[in-house]
Amino acid sequence: MKSYFSSIFGRSPVSPLQHHMAKVLDCAEALVPLFKAVSEGDYNAVATAQQRVTDLEREADALKKELRNKLPHSMFMPFDRADFLELLRAQDRIANKAKDIAGLVLGRKMQLPEPLVDPFMDFLNRAIDASRQAKNTVDQLDELVETGFRGAEVEVVQEMLDKLDAIEHDTDRMQVQLRSLLQKLEPRIPPVDVMFLYQLIERVGTLADRAQQTGSRLQILMAR
Repeated sequence: MKSYFSSIFGRSPVSPLQHHMAKVLDCAEALVPLFKAVSEGDYNAVATAQQRVTDLEREADALKKELRNKLPHSMFMPFDRADFLELLRAQDRIANKAKDIAGLVLGRKMQLPEPLVDPFMDFLNRAIDASRQAKNTVDQLDELVETGFRGAEVEVVQEMLDKLDAIEHDTDRMQVQLRSLLQKLEPRIPPVDVMFLYQLIERVGTLADRAQQTGSRLQILMAR
């Protein structure tokens, strides 16, 4: 029996790439219920949410491997094969980072200090916005192919990439603010917990960076 992947592969790898990115976004978005459970101190729910992130990352990884394995070296494509694979890798790194974040939280049974909860959730959601915007740009790839990477569609995608950059800059600013707030809270928190909270903030910032890098890889693919 043919897999779902095989049925959508057809003559172009674009649709499977987009399917992979949708799964990657699912993985990133699954961090929201995880941190909601953290804020409520419900570690049974944290464990369930962490497993959900892990399962989604595994599904995304399987899609990545199948796409990579089914991409013939001789396939005629309107873009460079190496650039396409780099875009796939960039997408994959988003899911990997989401899994990394979830694993850190569960492994350390982390808690968010009450003053940090709301700004942290805003930061997390903005980082996930970057992944959503990265998916939006990847969703335009079939349109770009149809237009030969020329005309108004290129301008539309460039505007979307500019918005992705702006979202990532927002997360940079929010990350600085969170670090500053955490620094003020340090006297009230065990030093080891402080260290891991800084790591957590860094990793969520990296989640947004990974999304921006996906946009950058798409831009390189367009340019060639």
